[in-house]
Amino acid sequence: MAIPLLILSFLTIFIAYKLFQRLRFKLPPGPRPLPIVGNLYDLKPVLVRCFTEWSQIYGPIFSVYLGSHLSVVVNSAELAKEVLKDNDQQLANRNRTRQIAKFSKNGMDLIWSDYGPHYVKVRKLCTLELFSMKRIDALRPIREDEVTAMVESIFKDCVKPADCGPAGFNLVLKNKGKALVLREYLGMMAFLHITRLSFGKRFMDSNGVIDQQGEELKGILNNGIKLGTKKSFAEFLPWLRFLFKAENEALAEHDARADSFTKKIMEEHTIARKKTGNTKSHFVDALLTLQKEYDLSEDTIIGLLWDMISAGMDTTTITVEWAMAEMNAPSDTADAPHKANTNVKIGGYDVPKGATVSVNAWAIAGTQLSGKTLSSSDREVSRGGHRHEGDRLSATSVRLRPAGVRPEDMDMMEQPGTVTYMRTPLQAVPTPRLSADLFKRVAVGNV
Repeated sequence: MAIPLLILSFLTIFIAYKLFQRLRFKLPPGPRPLPIVGNLYDLKPVLVRCFTEWSQIYGPIFSVYLGSHLSVVVNSAELAKEVLKDNDQQLANRNRTRQIAKFSKNGMDLIWSDYGPHYVKVRKLCTLELFSMKRIDALRPIREDEVTAMVESIFKDCVKPADCGPAGFNLVLKNKGKALVLREYLGMMAFLHITRLSFGKRFMDSNGVIDQQGEELKGILNNGIKLGTKKSFAEFLPWLRFLFKAENEALAEHDARADSFTKKIMEEHTIARKKTGNTKSHFVDALLTLQKEYDLSEDTIIGLLWDMISAGMDTTTITVEWAMAEMNAPSDTADAPHKANTNVKIGGYDVPKGATVSVNAWAIAGTQLSGKTLSSSDREVSRGGHRHEGDRLSATSVRLRPAGVRPEDMDMMEQPGTVTYMRTPLQAVPTPRLSADLFKRVAVGNV
């Protein structure tokens, strides 16, 4: 009897608080939320499209409740400027899910850190050290190695060299006209590239076999995706999380597994540096040698390394795939949500402290609700206080050019999820036009 009464009392207090909040603040309009669950049952799988539809009903700024949490969505260039530039400092915090809070050590990394002394210090480290042009240029051989390895892999899968003449032009095509799924090749290239930059190791041998550490890393990444895409009411109803014991244990186990893997890599590099006295250009060596200078905790080093992995892999694959499908800048459709660290006004409406604010760039760029787009100076601050210094790295990672493919032959819908992959993976028919020896991988050793 006591437990139901306690729950009822809690719900009464919670509902009273929400009513008080609605009366106190002038909140943006939006779909009517249900008690407890808010608008969770109103959401459609592809959020950017769902939000765009709602903006046509409720206007360029509206409220949506994800469980008990208030989220404000803006859908015009003018309001995006208010969020990303005019009120940058007030909206520079991050809304971390349970999984992200675990993985980022509660914001001890860069991407998911709140704005403050820690963020300023770590961004300075990334700007001056990790993503300096000197280091990016020093890592160029790795990029060229992995891109040429991908080209060689595509070549081998689309032709079978036989009866070649001296110049290698007389090829018997084994898979002539066969379509290949580009994402598979781009994904492997991005995996090998970003793991070499971050951990200083290539987890695949010359025969295409992934070693034991590489399999463990893939297992961690796949498990992270599985946990991230699994929706749970515990995420939106924090005051009931104690009821989801199995989910909490799964997150803790995943975090411990990732920590163990990263610490082993760090230990290997520490031992190697002591033996040789040499420091490599990749990120793990850089962070370990700069640890004292920048007063970095072990959690921050681990968090930064996983920032590189999680951000670098998807970005390259998604950008190139969409570019080859003749679309522009798809990876900016869903910037990480901002979190208000104080009460702030956007578009004449109140955004209470703690509320999440999202910019629906898909609506702004794709449907041009306001008839305008952000200027170049506004795009420069399009991530507000969390501008990604890694963009410099991404720009050097993407070198492919889109091919001529008829739009009517492609499914241009987005896949539901945290990142915006194409719903149907893009396929292409590669046709070799050069000598076979020009498709060989240009391998480099440790950099």
